[in-house]
Amino acid sequence: MAGSTFWRRLRAQFGFRAPRMAVRTSMPWWGRAGVLVALAAVVGGMWWWGFDFGQIFSGFNRKEIEARMEALETEAARSRADAAEMRGRTSQLESDLAMSRGAEQALSKQASDLAAENAQLKEETAFLQKLVSDSSKQAGLAIPRLSIDVEPDGTYRYSLLVVRGGSPKDEFEGHVTLQASVSPPDGSTATVNLPEDQPGAEAPLGLRFKYYQRIEGILKLPPGTRLTGLTARAYENGNATPRVTRTLSNP
Repeated sequence: MAGSTFWRRLRAQFGFRAPRMAVRTSMPWWGRAGVLVALAAVVGGMWWWGFDFGQIFSGFNRKEIEARMEALETEAARSRADAAEMRGRTSQLESDLAMSRGAEQALSKQASDLAAENAQLKEETAFLQKLVSDSSKQAGLAIPRLSIDVEPDGTYRYSLLVVRGGSPKDEFEGHVTLQASVSPPDGSTATVNLPEDQPGAEAPLGLRFKYYQRIEGILKLPPGTRLTGLTARAYENGNATPRVTRTLSNP
């Protein structure tokens, strides 16, 4: 009985019904990790290769698109640089144009002033020619011209010409006074006397000449005041009575 039991156990261990035996090799963890990393790299490379070829086969070439984008970015940078240069040139041209317009306006004003001065000189020359041709005329003072112009700042510029007839031998010395009739904003009337009311006008009103003298100056009036008349009187030094008087109404 005991022998039969031993025999059965022996056949169970070494017979065809015995459990299979497996032989495994032992690999460290870093080796397994390296294998996994290599396998992942191979799979990723294959996926990337397949992705690129898939794009090419589908009509989408990523490298070509990137090249085009780089070219477009370069062209855009060049366009921005050209635009900045053009803006600089435009600004310079606008500055030059403004300077040219300013110079043109200054030249136009200068030409206008020269034309006015030329007309005035022609008038004085004609008067002097008449004065010389009429040398037998009785000696005396005259104010053949009295005018006033409104300046852009609202002031009034007066101008008068004082002459002597005949053939004077010495110089005439004296002064001119001006009396302006004005209308203030309240509708009343008033007078402004020069040089009494404007002491700064005393020097321009002095007279010292042999044949003629032109007098010019500024008449300053309060804002909103309108000039309605102007009277000029020429005095000889030592004489309180005016030698000649001329009145200009509604200039």
